[in-house]
Amino acid sequence: MSLDFEPVDDLTGPGEAKSNLDVLARLFPDAVVDGTVDVEALRDLLGESAAPTTAEAFGLRWPGMAEARRLSTLPATGTLLPKPEESVDWDNTRNIVIEGDNLEVLRLLRRGYTNKVDVIYIDPPYNTGNDFIYDDKRVTSQAEHETTAGQRDENGVLQTGAGSDRAQDRKAGASKHSAWLSMMYPRLLVAHHLLKETGVIIVAIDDTEHARLKLLMDRVFGAENFAANVVWQGSGRGDARFTSAGIDYMLIYAKSKTALIQKDARWTEQKTGVNEVATAARKLWEESGHDPAAASAALQNWWKSAPQDIAKGLGGSRGYKEIDENGRVFARDNLSSPNPRENLMYDLPHPVTGLPVRRHSSGWRYSQETMAQKIAEGRILFGEDETVSPRYKRFLDEHEDQPIRPVFERDRAAAGLHLRRLLGSEVFEYPKDHTVLSKWISAVSESNPNAVILDFFAGSGSTGHAVMDLNAADGGNRRYILVQLDEPVHKDGYDTIADITRERLRRAGKQLAEKLTLDAAGIDTGFRSYRLATSNVKVWDGTADQLNLLEAVENLVADRTTDDLLVEMMLRMGVELTTPLKTREVAGSPLYNLAGALFAYFGTDITTDRANEVVKALAAWRDEDPGDADTTVVVRDTGFVDSAAKLNFAAALKQAGFTTLRSI
Repeated sequence: MSLDFEPVDDLTGPGEAKSNLDVLARLFPDAVVDGTVDVEALRDLLGESAAPTTAEAFGLRWPGMAEARRLSTLPATGTLLPKPEESVDWDNTRNIVIEGDNLEVLRLLRRGYTNKVDVIYIDPPYNTGNDFIYDDKRVTSQAEHETTAGQRDENGVLQTGAGSDRAQDRKAGASKHSAWLSMMYPRLLVAHHLLKETGVIIVAIDDTEHARLKLLMDRVFGAENFAANVVWQGSGRGDARFTSAGIDYMLIYAKSKTALIQKDARWTEQKTGVNEVATAARKLWEESGHDPAAASAALQNWWKSAPQDIAKGLGGSRGYKEIDENGRVFARDNLSSPNPRENLMYDLPHPVTGLPVRRHSSGWRYSQETMAQKIAEGRILFGEDETVSPRYKRFLDEHEDQPIRPVFERDRAAAGLHLRRLLGSEVFEYPKDHTVLSKWISAVSESNPNAVILDFFAGSGSTGHAVMDLNAADGGNRRYILVQLDEPVHKDGYDTIADITRERLRRAGKQLAEKLTLDAAGIDTGFRSYRLATSNVKVWDGTADQLNLLEAVENLVADRTTDDLLVEMMLRMGVELTTPLKTREVAGSPLYNLAGALFAYFGTDITTDRANEVVKALAAWRDEDPGDADTTVVVRDTGFVDSAAKLNFAAALKQAGFTTLRSI
């Protein structure tokens, strides 16, 4: 009867080896025989598109690459334990913070979040020698690297030729780069699954691994999907030998650049100085008593003392110096065509004299029909008579944005100072500037107010802070998922970097909440905290207690709660962690309702009578708000007192109309 409840552990998800095999079998059934791929048959089916086995492939290669790729296809074996006591507004928030190794966490998230993430921002270790701690016993050691690369045999390191005094340095460096690549590769492969087709990934890096990261990103995301190599000039060194350095990069790739082009994506930023000019103009407009001439004169005087960077940000022009009768700031622009064409060579009569105004030698910017429309809209400014060329009325508020610039300067010290003030001490070195992240996340997501943002190298939590700032600015509902390794720090009461992450988000959220207006009071400043742990289901390891048949009946780890089981079930079944949840107490244990599409009950000592009680409660709750989708029921496999109770429970569920039964 256990077959009536398919074990949750038997399910597979996208990107996992078993799922990949299933996809291949559907596409090329002749190439998959008894669950094994016939590579030669697959090669025949692919025809000339299949590279010969002797082909010299182009692209990045390193010792340990195949093993790193295999790691991305493994199903997750752990789970996430919910920690409401570490969280903020657990019941209502849709933000998530997870502590633990990000590769395993990404594999856990893959089933529920494939094709659901809009933006991934990561700031991985730069591999500078003291920041690379992601050695999860799956990457090659230096000795293993040397053996794979043919530089070591059973007798030791192979020395070749005289004058090889730097051979060891080169080998050590190669091993170091291989380890870093083997760490990054599987994580990026899983991340690729999580992005939407219109999603974008931003990876911060410095010169140490920039070249190799670019080749790795080409491999995972496709060179055709490269979007930008952003250069961030921070504070340089005054005593540098060659250049002042201080440069970081952000490599940006689309999952599908074609998909972005099809939706006419535009990555923009606000021009420098727009807010300052607009604020000054509003003040002067009110002070003038809404007199356009007086307000314009006052604005022209304001420009005389305005900072140069404001004019530079507005295209190097101080042209936005007039205010019209509606209080709008405008500039006078020329109407000449940049490309002379015959249809642009026409006479334009002056509205008073009726005579043709002086025409530009290259013709007008607009066709005769469009020009007539612009005149009707009051956008063409004529002179006193036909001897003065007319000008185009260009409003400041119509030209606030520009394509985002891929090179910028910002001193990184500001981010460190902000974090010190927020936390009250210096516990995290070199945090990323959350205002910079806000700008780029907003740009690549085109200010999507519902974007999902993932950062699986969360550090101090700058990405979460940036997301909250964006929401506070425009009332959006963006949400973040942050993952941070439990790397020890032991500073000022913080045991791990993940502790710093959570505390920063608590304090940043509190600060924002105190500043929010009534209109923005609903902004989500909370987060749910989870910690990576071993599965709730015991792994068979042949220990003495498992050899005892009576002890081995219980397949779940002791001291885990029903909430713990619920989260693991959600992860295994591909249910988002913030899916709306309701609970009711039934027969001494919580009955969970996940958006009406999935019910879970993990009670123990379920007799036949108790089973009937649970089924009645399930059916009644479902019928209160019936949906169109099939409703799944998940139970604890060892929760029944005997097989009769389990059999009766399954039969009663099916009779009540529940057709999909699962167990954990």
